Amino acid sequence: MQVICSSVVVFGLFLVPALAQVNTPDKPEVLILTTGGTIASPTDAPQIDGHTLVRAVPQLADHASLDVEEFSRVGSSKLTPTHWLGLANRINSAFADNPDLTAVVITHGTDTMEETAFFLHLTVRSDKPVVLVGSMRSADEISADGPANLLNAVRVSVSEAAIGKGVMVVLNEDISSARDVWKTDNRRVHTFRSSSTGFLGTVDPDGVRFYQESLRPHTSRTEFDVSSLKELPRVAILSDFTGIDSVLVTEFATLKMDGLVIRTFAGGRMSDGMLAGLRETADAGPPIVITSRVPGGRIVSAPNYDFPAIVASDLPDNKARILLMLALTRTHDRIGIQRIFDIY
Repeated sequence: MQVICSSVVVFGLFLVPALAQVNTPDKPEVLILTTGGTIASPTDAPQIDGHTLVRAVPQLADHASLDVEEFSRVGSSKLTPTHWLGLANRINSAFADNPDLTAVVITHGTDTMEETAFFLHLTVRSDKPVVLVGSMRSADEISADGPANLLNAVRVSVSEAAIGKGVMVVLNEDISSARDVWKTDNRRVHTFRSSSTGFLGTVDPDGVRFYQESLRPHTSRTEFDVSSLKELPRVAILSDFTGIDSVLVTEFATLKMDGLVIRTFAGGRMSDGMLAGLRETADAGPPIVITSRVPGGRIVSAPNYDFPAIVASDLPDNKARILLMLALTRTHDRIGIQRIFDIY
């Protein structure tokens, strides 16, 4: 009986809605780029293709005329910076080639969604909405959250109030800015939070509501152009821990890299081993960016390091890595990189 019930769930999700019409000429045009992830993953089964995923939510046609492209079909833990470049360039070309395109929605796994979103937040060259969406529950679980999240993402993307808000993440009826969103739970549907700044808004049954916006430059107002890049600078992350040996730090710094992000304790404070290792390698090594492992607040003022370092303010290590990658496409000067971190 249990097997029959599971089959009915899958049938209801993926086969019956296949007859739904997704092209609705009198509605706003939205491009959905699918990349894979839990939202496209039935339990213990291969990921479904992008078109099937979208056809599973026929209510989408009430809000937009949809064009669907499958960009990839992998879990987000398998994505790479090369995928980021491909997504940014595809989105930019889509907006440039079709002036009638209202928005882009990207279905994505939640493991690295905040990283992809932040990269696009800095490299998409349009004020039109770009929304990332995923799910925490597999497609055939009871109360799967993917269909509702996808519907809400499309509703946000066609809202006039979403224009100029930068790249956003929509899950669990919350709207987050790509700069501030972070995953806080391995399982719960309310996993995403928006740092200490709060959500941009909510998706209610009667409409999309925005309550604030990010004042940091993003999308069309950034200085980053990745259109001609084949790859991004190599930036690594090293986390401090109690009793770290300075030899580990110096050996790590010999690896091939263009920049290094250090994940420190609160306020940018470091262990003696980390300090000693960085002191030994900083002059001849790549630019070093300091972040804190504490998710709330920012590094208010840099400790008195006796080596050159860049402070990431409130950005966590994974997002500081992205900004350092992009900063290195503009300059290798430490003061110039610090300026970029102060702005973005």
